[in-house]
Amino acid sequence: MKELLRTNDVTLLAYADAVLKGEGITAIVLDMNASIIEGSLGILARRMMVLDEDFDRARELIDLVREELEKSPPAGLPLDDDDD
Repeated sequence: MKELLRTNDVTLLAYADAVLKGEGITAIVLDMNASIIEGSLGILARRMMVLDEDFDRARELIDLVREELEKSPPAGLPLDDDDD
């Protein structure tokens, strides 16, 4: 297995999982329990993993997801911490 994504953003994880499932790629999220133990403060990132043979296609899909979100982010979903 390879790490595809590491993030504190549960919305991004859910969206990425849905996109991957739609393409027949199974992903698992690690560190979900550790992040719950820390009190859901968002300190510990969750890791999304995919099988080695699915990694290249999954990476392409995640890159497309990020491009799509940058072009038109859903309301209330900050993509960066810059308020400038």
